[in-house]
Amino acid sequence: MPTRAKENDIRIKIEKLSAEIEKHNHQYYVLDKPIISDFEYDKLFRQLQELEAAYPQHKLRNSPTDRVGGAALEKFTKHKHLVPMLSLNNAYSVEEFREFDQRIKRILHVQPDETIEYWCELKFDGLSMSVTYENGELNIAATRGDGTIGENVTQNIKTIRTLPFKLKGAHVPKLIEVRGEVMLSHENFKKLNAAREGAGEELFANPRNAAAGSIRQLDPNITASRPLTVFLYGLGAYEPGEKSQRITTQAQLAEQLREWGFLVSDHYCLCKGTAEVEKFYEKVLAQREKLPFDIDGIVVKVNSFRLQEELGFVARAPRSMVAFKYPARQEMSTVQDIVVQVGRTGALTPVAILKPVQVGGVTVTRVTLHNPQEIARKDVRIGDKVVVQRAGDVIPEIVKVVEEHRPPTAKPYHFPTQCPSCGKKVRHDPDEAVPRCVNPHCEAQVKERIAHFGSKDAMDIVGLGYKIVEYLVDERLIQDPSGLYHLKPDQLLSLEGFKEKSVNNLLSAIEASKSRPLPRVIFALGVRHVGETLAKVLANSFHSLETLSKAKEEELLEVNEIGPEVAKSIAEWFSEPANQKLIRELRKAGVQAHEAPRPAGGGKLRGKTVVVTGTLPSLKRSEAHALIESHGGTVGSSVTKSTSFVVVGEDAGSKLEKAKSLGIETLEEAQFLEMIGHKP
Repeated sequence: MPTRAKENDIRIKIEKLSAEIEKHNHQYYVLDKPIISDFEYDKLFRQLQELEAAYPQHKLRNSPTDRVGGAALEKFTKHKHLVPMLSLNNAYSVEEFREFDQRIKRILHVQPDETIEYWCELKFDGLSMSVTYENGELNIAATRGDGTIGENVTQNIKTIRTLPFKLKGAHVPKLIEVRGEVMLSHENFKKLNAAREGAGEELFANPRNAAAGSIRQLDPNITASRPLTVFLYGLGAYEPGEKSQRITTQAQLAEQLREWGFLVSDHYCLCKGTAEVEKFYEKVLAQREKLPFDIDGIVVKVNSFRLQEELGFVARAPRSMVAFKYPARQEMSTVQDIVVQVGRTGALTPVAILKPVQVGGVTVTRVTLHNPQEIARKDVRIGDKVVVQRAGDVIPEIVKVVEEHRPPTAKPYHFPTQCPSCGKKVRHDPDEAVPRCVNPHCEAQVKERIAHFGSKDAMDIVGLGYKIVEYLVDERLIQDPSGLYHLKPDQLLSLEGFKEKSVNNLLSAIEASKSRPLPRVIFALGVRHVGETLAKVLANSFHSLETLSKAKEEELLEVNEIGPEVAKSIAEWFSEPANQKLIRELRKAGVQAHEAPRPAGGGKLRGKTVVVTGTLPSLKRSEAHALIESHGGTVGSSVTKSTSFVVVGEDAGSKLEKAKSLGIETLEEAQFLEMIGHKP
């Protein structure tokens, strides 16, 4: 039984550790300026977890360890906002915005030609949130709900690392409700949907739905696994503390929120009059496609809180603010056809052919429907009117069918049971989302495989685009990748569109590809589940195409990066007689597939397996991989117990989390370069 003095020491240690970890959370997630390495941060975090496990009575109510999840809830309780969360009126054009400005001037008895000072900020398209702090400590977080009563989602909001548990600075209020928006970036949205598609789960329609779905999870551990962000910009109830400053304007509020430790958007403008507002509106519109988050306009607010109070409210919206909206990114179109594409591995992907429609500045004519389950879930039919959306650089998709406009002739779509290319029966394994054509001689697969073989990251045959591949296969000049090396000038010159110069260039590029190193050749073969990184792992493990082609499943499983499903896929591919023949033909044609040279003496990373994740400050992923290999290391495609360390960049995802959970060291780019003695 610990003494009272020891208990006090433990309590103080937990408090200090918690404060230090929260300081580093703010430096990393809000300021993007970490001051310690991930390895040092993980040591602090584990130390706190161990202390809390041993002395649960001293765990803080808002402990940093709560950010990784917690016990599941049975249901959400209701929470009444201290000040209602009102909606905004909209302006859909410059004329409507100017009418808003004139209305304000009339109410305030200001001359029409005088200027009003406006605070302008982004109108985020996320989930509205209210977070209440008492004496600087996070107390309750709630969704907007009906504006008066929302859902208490405190446990889930705690998992968002950009949100402070304790307010910083000397001007902490006695009580404050801060308002903002929970968001998911375009990049993280794509990763989340890709993971869900791979797991056979229903896809989220857009980042907003994904953020809302994440916050409304009864299990906080699910919320914690999703990289959410919350931007703060608004004020509800406010009771100053003894040292609190009086906040009189929106501009002052933004600075104060930043000082308290909140993540505040860098896109804002204090504008004098409508002309400056309109200029800011156009500036943001021009940048909209490049922003990492979804927005649907800007919010224009009278800067002075005194004037806001004087203007009052109409219905459930303040007169002093307006949402100046951008043109919709959702548009209506008609499904003219549904076609099924066949990929190089035989996967059948349905695609909706749409009547051309402009969505977010891009003409959309084709939208993937992913798989038969997705078609059935949305009940997409030929002839349907559909809502199409495009968010940021996310691939366009059908959001929903407008059933009231469905023509009587529209019939439910039945996915083909035969391959649309070769007519062979399609196989649909129960554990896979997509059906597959298993005929290796299927013409569509042949074309895709040859196009992949010649692609930039594979054999890099310059000038060999898909259209040329299609032409060569249709003309029966090639039947597999090895046929490229038997093409003659007179064969090509006899074809329409081929001139002497283009023929010489293409044949020179084909000849140059014979000297590509082993990892590229392995990747070029198009083995299912074998990407660029795993191709390098296989090259480093088996050293030649012949040795790899004879490897059994159990031998492949001995490679750290390879699991049962991938081992089976590789072994099956190389056991196919047609694929064995392809390898022999490539060798006969002069494809060298030589192993990449190792540095003399083994190099500084000899015997180490290194994984790279995220976007590095100065190195491309391929450059980082080349450096690892040139110093004797092995590039890992996934994080396992045998990973030596992980090089971490911006927007690192699940690999970073896996490294942390396994206690594997993580390095930033600068630390990695220092380790190998490389100067950028």
